[in-house]
Amino acid sequence: MFISTMDLAKIYKDDSVLIIDARSYKDYSKSHIPGAVSLDLFSFHWADTSEKGLISFGEHMRKILSYAGVDENKKIIFYDNTTGMLAARGVWMCLYFSHPDVQMLDGGLSNWTGENQPTETESTIYKPSRLTTTIDPSIIIGFEELNENIGKVTIIDARSPEEFDGTTPRAARGGHIPTAKNIDWNNNLDDSGKLKSDEELESLYQIDKETEIVTYCQGAYRAANSYLSLKKIGFKNIKVYLGSWGEWGNDLNLPIEK
Repeated sequence: MFISTMDLAKIYKDDSVLIIDARSYKDYSKSHIPGAVSLDLFSFHWADTSEKGLISFGEHMRKILSYAGVDENKKIIFYDNTTGMLAARGVWMCLYFSHPDVQMLDGGLSNWTGENQPTETESTIYKPSRLTTTIDPSIIIGFEELNENIGKVTIIDARSPEEFDGTTPRAARGGHIPTAKNIDWNNNLDDSGKLKSDEELESLYQIDKETEIVTYCQGAYRAANSYLSLKKIGFKNIKVYLGSWGEWGNDLNLPIEK
């Protein structure tokens, strides 16, 4: 699920490769990898994970990814400034649509430019496609299913300690989902903005790899990064809580801890 700058440099001009810049268009317009299209994934928050809400999410995101040119016949590579949460969200969404070949650039644009790889400022025109793959419901969870399984699954809160303990609420209520463990997603990265080694990640996530895990944050971006980090070191049964604290913290009927 990760590609190095060296390996990307060999294929980024290939017509069968679609590179997606997941940062804001403002950042994209200043400098981006040649041929990359802009898709500001932070614009697409989703805070309704009821059964109907998840169906709508699938329909909505399929159209957006298709418009950006994503289909199952292309190799898809997402990037942002580092091995960050925006590119991770893109990879996770493509995995949700069972895409067979999707990766994120390890180290992001900062490492790409740090190695003197080429960039450009001219926007790449979209070439819309049609993503027809089936949805994989095994990697997503809504609030109803999660609420029913508190105590049965291991919940990882990828937010900051201040968000976790309620000091920084960012919703109607501060705190966290009951039983959640706080492992800040920033700990997944090294000082250069790349993903840490498998050994370092193993030390960070000292959990039985057969455990069923749910990751969440504020809007399921940082949680997507933690999802990919866990997948990289061999965890298989992981779901992202799409609504995250933006939904849970604003629903007064759902339980919380501080």
